[in-house]
Amino acid sequence: MKKYLITLAIAIGFSSLGMAPSAIQPIKASAATVTVQNNQQAVEAKADEIANFAKSIIGKATYGSNYSFTAPYQFKCASFMWFIFDKNGVDLGSKTEDKMVKLGTHVPKSQLQKGDLVFFRQKTTGTDPDHMGMYIGDNKIIHMADSRQNIIISDLDGKSYYKDYYMTARRVLPTLLPANTTKPTTPVKAPAASDTSADKAVSLASSLIGKAKFGYVHDEKTLTFTGAGFTYYIYGKQGIDLKSKLASRQALLGKAVQKSNLQKGDLILFSLDNSGSKITQTGIYIGGNQYISLVANGSTVKLSLNSTWAKKNYVTARRVL
Repeated sequence: MKKYLITLAIAIGFSSLGMAPSAIQPIKASAATVTVQNNQQAVEAKADEIANFAKSIIGKATYGSNYSFTAPYQFKCASFMWFIFDKNGVDLGSKTEDKMVKLGTHVPKSQLQKGDLVFFRQKTTGTDPDHMGMYIGDNKIIHMADSRQNIIISDLDGKSYYKDYYMTARRVLPTLLPANTTKPTTPVKAPAASDTSADKAVSLASSLIGKAKFGYVHDEKTLTFTGAGFTYYIYGKQGIDLKSKLASRQALLGKAVQKSNLQKGDLILFSLDNSGSKITQTGIYIGGNQYISLVANGSTVKLSLNSTWAKKNYVTARRVL
């Protein structure tokens, strides 16, 4: 989804101008509970929280596919939307435009309100949007624009792109507000580099100890993976695409980390021949000199880097979060 806005041929547009919003069928979200507490005041307060949080990371995030939900941040437009809503307690259920455009209810452009998702479509094939942002009032949206501009605030009448390729808008508030929303909550601060993603990865991996099992067919329903397939799955759930289910290829991602500087959530890699010449096994560092790994012909286990096997076969570590 590499783009250059308008004159630079950025393909962040979405809908074909002739697409009827009524053709888009809403999808259900797990948090879609509407109560009398979810009134307009709560909606406006939540929208302001999300907008303020989004503004707080302007200049701290870059556009790209190597998603990072801890500083330094990296998103594309849809994953940026997922991130800022998620950090304020609203689960959009997806990190892609084609799924988000089916959420909530259609809103005419003339009736936009803060918190609405706004979609654009410049491409001439297919029916899905290819760019999006969040309406923040005063005819403006905040969005992850492209690799030159990153996160910006744009006026919907400011450039021809926003007028020519406007597709639709969807209202997800109050539909996706939790049922216990009774008053504005304390605004969320931008998380530190050690927050959330690493903890979530470790928590998910820990929950699968003794449950995920080794197999050469990658099957998320039955939790059957190779060792590298397991790490591919865990990091994928945090929005990080390891690109491959081979340990040797995962070893090329992210940044190299010295063994003495390991942090929770780091991807660690091993050789099975005691020589380090061929990387064939992966693990997730969980702190305390321990890691979680799906061992060949076995299940998911917690192991120590002080073990004789680990000392002989440890090769390197990569920071991918």
